[in-house]
Amino acid sequence: MNASFSVLRRLAARPDPRPAGERCDMCAEPIGEPHRHVVDVGSRHLHCVCGSCYLLFTEPAAGLRYRAVPDRYVAFGQTAITTAEWDALEIPVGLAFLFANSAQDRTVAFYPGPAGATESELPPERWRELLRSHPELDVLADDVEALLIRMPGSAGRDSPGDCLLLPIDTCYEFVGRMRLLWKGFDGGAEARRYIDDFFAAMNARAGGGGRP
Repeated sequence: MNASFSVLRRLAARPDPRPAGERCDMCAEPIGEPHRHVVDVGSRHLHCVCGSCYLLFTEPAAGLRYRAVPDRYVAFGQTAITTAEWDALEIPVGLAFLFANSAQDRTVAFYPGPAGATESELPPERWRELLRSHPELDVLADDVEALLIRMPGSAGRDSPGDCLLLPIDTCYEFVGRMRLLWKGFDGGAEARRYIDDFFAAMNARAGGGGRP
């Protein structure tokens, strides 16, 4: 805890303007690409950080304002979630990422569209029912990990169903890219190709269908 406050004091005392180039949002040290992120639990804002500052926020039980985004990728194979179970969550599309918001004590869903990520609050009891039916999915770290779910046919007539556990920053990057590619009512062919390529890459990174 003392180390965390020390970092925040250095941040508050940082001279302006910041030096040119990519810098840690906590201590202003230079960072390159790729780099790590922490989440502000209250605002859900992502901060780019150096390796040293990242390590200060890796203990989830510490109750800190910031939490380090882990580097965990898990593929659950073709999703076993039924259409009825998905519809019960009241998500209006078949592609979304879901995560637990600890500040608000609820699970929310975000789905891509032309305006970026649109939020949809899940009915709590229906979400608990889904986790009871699929306990292998009940493994998310609050605020920093998400389930990215694609229902069969959601991104084109022949698209498969899929379910992945991903870092939250990867999910935000996904919907941000979707916003740039989106064309027309359904996203367009380029966006659909991107979805297929993204899921293929994430499944490969996760090892193709393991369990946490």
